This record gives sequence, C-alpha cells and structure tokens, in this order.
Amino acid sequence: MKRIGKKTIDRKDFVLFTLPAMLCVLFAFFIPFFMSMRYSFTEWNGIQKRPSFIGLENFINIFTNDTAFIESALFTLKYSILFIVLVNVIAIILAIILDQKLRTSTLLRTVFFIPYIISLIVVGFIWKFLLSQGFNSLSAITGLSVFDLSWLGEPRLAFISIVVVSIWQSIGFYIVIYIAGLQSIPSELLEASTIDGAGPFQKFFHITLPLLAPAVTISVFMALTNSLKVFDIILSLTAGGPGGSTYSITLDIYRDTFQNNMYGYGTAKALILFIAVLLITFIQLKYSKSKEVEA
Repeated sequence: MKRIGKKTIDRKDFVLFTLPAMLCVLFAFFIPFFMSMRYSFTEWNGIQKRPSFIGLENFINIFTNDTAFIESALFTLKYSILFIVLVNVIAIILAIILDQKLRTSTLLRTVFFIPYIISLIVVGFIWKFLLSQGFNSLSAITGLSVFDLSWLGEPRLAFISIVVVSIWQSIGFYIVIYIAGLQSIPSELLEASTIDGAGPFQKFFHITLPLLAPAVTISVFMALTNSLKVFDIILSLTAGGPGGSTYSITLDIYRDTFQNNMYGYGTAKALILFIAVLLITFIQLKYSKSKEVEA
C-alpha cells in the first residue's frame, strides 16, 4: 500500500511540476501552429472577422505564379550552403588553434564568443554603419580601393557582406562546440599516431576529424536550421536590397504577411518553410548519424 501511495504521489508531483511547461508549449507553439495551418487555406487580410476559405489556392499560387518566393528560396539555399561550409571549416581551424596551450587562448576564446551574445539586429545595424560610413573613412586614411566598393549597394557584394557578418557573429558558438569535441579525444591516440610517424594532416583526417563527428553533426544541424531561417541580419543590414536581391524566405514571408496584409498567403509560405526545414534537418541528422556509426 505504501508503494502504491508513493507512486501516486510521484505522479502527482510530476504532473504538478510539468503542467506549467506543458501549458506554455501548448499556448506558445501548438495552438498558434494549428491556427496558422488553418489560415494557410484562407484569404485573410488580418482585419476582417471571418477569413474566406479558398482551399489550396494559396499553395498553387506560390508554386506557379510567385517568382519572388522562388527567388528568395534560391537566395536562402545559396546562403545556407555557403554559410554552413564556411562557418564549420573556419570554426574547426580556429578551434584547433585555440585548443593549443597558448597564453592568450582564454582571451581569444572570449573575443570570438562575444559577438554571439549580441543581438543580430544590433550586429546588423553596427555593420551597416561600418560598411557605409566607416569604410569611407578607412578609404580616405589608407587609400585602398577595397574600401571604396559599394558593399551594400551591389547585389553580389551585399550577399558577401551578409555571409561575412553572419559568420563573424556566430563563429564563437561553433568554436566552443568544436573545442569541446577536441578535448574529448583521447590524447593517447594522438601520441600513438605520432610515434607511428603520422604527420599533422594524417592525424587530423584519420583521427581527429572522425572522432569530431558528433560535434560536426551538432554544428551542421545548428548552422543549417539557423541559415534556413535567416531574417534578423538581412532585415537590419540590407532590408532585402539592393533591388530585392537579398530577400530570404523569412523576409519574403514577413513582407507578404505584415506589409502587404496577406496573412493567409503568408502563413501558407510559412507552412511550406516549416515542412522544408523539417525534412532537410531530418535527412541531415540521419546522414550525419550514419557517418558517426561508421567512424
């Protein structure tokens, strides 16, 4: 009887302590999500009381008539691939350097991580000032032609600026992940490979990198989800310009929903983005986990 009573009390305590969190998730995620699904099948301007049900018309228009959505999807895909590759490669290189016994390693880790704790909106406005007015001052002082380029006024340079600023802001987070992965590698393996005559590149590609597979999985997953949902840095840095060349999917959804008052159409795009991110991240995790098993 005592055991039965104890189990009942434990269950009550479990429900009591988890209920607030479950209610928060319910009201903050599930209810808005299902409401958005409902609105995606309607034509609604956000003001009228009753949205008009139009079935799959929003989705048909998105894939057949909306060239802006296709262009923003291509931009997001290009940005995501470049960001994922560069941020992980640079983070691994810097993590290996900072994992060495250097006097300034702690200071350098802090310096690299500080931009990550700054809001992306703030980072975007800071770099917008630097790339416009700050580079003009540097051009006058140094005379270098690179500072005379219109980094936010030309489509290609604006794209490069967004990628560079995004990497600069987030690189510290990935460095921390890779340093933790490097420190979990047994030093005996590296010492044994050195005795066997393995060089630095052989040790990296045959020992370090395979054992970093869990850290790579986490970092690629985080970089993938963050890049597919990129919004803040573009809104504050270029606002989609010049000429709409730097519109991401999320910025395109924001424009249709809150600027053009096409709430039903915007939620349909958001639902497509949600499904796309879900499928891509699922495939990436499944592939990365299989590589971890092989390693």
